[in-house]
Amino acid sequence: MKRVLFVCLGNICRSPAAEGVFLHQLTQGGAAERFQVDSAGTGGWHVGSRADPRMREAAGRRGIALPSRARQLELHDLNRFEHILTMDAANLAHVQSLAKQTGSGPLASIEPLVRYCSRFDVLEVPDPYYGGETGFEHVLDLLDDACSGLLQALDP
Repeated sequence: MKRVLFVCLGNICRSPAAEGVFLHQLTQGGAAERFQVDSAGTGGWHVGSRADPRMREAAGRRGIALPSRARQLELHDLNRFEHILTMDAANLAHVQSLAKQTGSGPLASIEPLVRYCSRFDVLEVPDPYYGGETGFEHVLDLLDDACSGLLQALDP
């Protein structure tokens, strides 16, 4: 079983959406039983909260459920997951900094999710929290592209 963790800042917009999009793609492709998928935030402000209602609504229009509850990234996640995908440079730096605390080095491969994009040429998944509806739709478009590429890389 392959273990994948998506990470953003508060775990209420981008990473739970990435988790939902990836799970949706896994289910559509009949590969869900081969993966364990989760999401987390580098900060703990929203622990226990559902995904942002605007993101849940945008995802729902695409038939994608976002059932997870926010949680904060923990040191043991670096050895529990094989693949940790971050949404932006700050998230990447935070996870890499945490990885230095694991002693012998983390089990996880830590990288930006957008490196798996094929249709979009972007450096990060922007945070839609302070934007309007189009920001959430754009994020979902990016996540669909990146998660598709990730799935192809991990389950060819």
